[in-house]
Amino acid sequence: MIDRETKIIFNRAVAPDTFLMGLWSREIVAGARPGQFVMIKAGLSADPLLRRPFSICAIQGNDVFCILYRVVGRGTKILSRVTEGNRLSVLGPLGRGFDFPKADQKPFIVAGGIGIAPLIFLAQAINSDNLTFMAGYRHKDEIVAMEKFSLSGMEINIATDDGTAGHHGPVTELLEARLDGPDEDRRVVFACGPLPMLERVADLTNDSCIPCQVSLETTMACGLGACLGCAVKAASKETDVYYHVCKDGPVFDVKTLYWGAR
Repeated sequence: MIDRETKIIFNRAVAPDTFLMGLWSREIVAGARPGQFVMIKAGLSADPLLRRPFSICAIQGNDVFCILYRVVGRGTKILSRVTEGNRLSVLGPLGRGFDFPKADQKPFIVAGGIGIAPLIFLAQAINSDNLTFMAGYRHKDEIVAMEKFSLSGMEINIATDDGTAGHHGPVTELLEARLDGPDEDRRVVFACGPLPMLERVADLTNDSCIPCQVSLETTMACGLGACLGCAVKAASKETDVYYHVCKDGPVFDVKTLYWGAR
């Protein structure tokens, strides 16, 4: 785990209110695996006080890691205005990442909105023509072009809630249509996105007995498991058993989490 001032290599818009930032750190790049995250302090002043968590989105060469973020509040607004050459305080890599699929498995990656970030890094690492990447957005203007990450060689499917691009409907409908077939026993799913989307992914994969890993999006104050503010209920027969997303995750086997009555 590295904690240091990290130089910004670029910070550019890739969609309305969505930015891709590259930061220089050979140590973080060397230790990072898909699914892990960093905690970044937005700006150099004491306000805002707390760091923000961001999934590592991609690796460029041996010394630059990227984060993909959407402007949703004061902290990300400050980040969007930081320019190349400035430095930010970065802590990471943190958390538990994805377990890679086996060579004979057929991976399906399912992303919802900004949940695409850790899955881009995973797709880079798998680097297989056997991979299917499904990304869902509310509207076509939110789409992040995969070509920016050299992922154009794999099968990529887009869904939009309003039908302005790709499949008209939630991205989970794309997944559902692909889970039946003769190769069902070889399929494995990786997902990240809003909770309702992940609940549907859990339903589909559990019903089909298909292995699935999910990366949870949640608010984190420390990123180290000290504040206990990112608790999620475990799928345990015992009562009041919880995981902490920053320490035990953010990646979990879908069967280890409690998804409520289904």
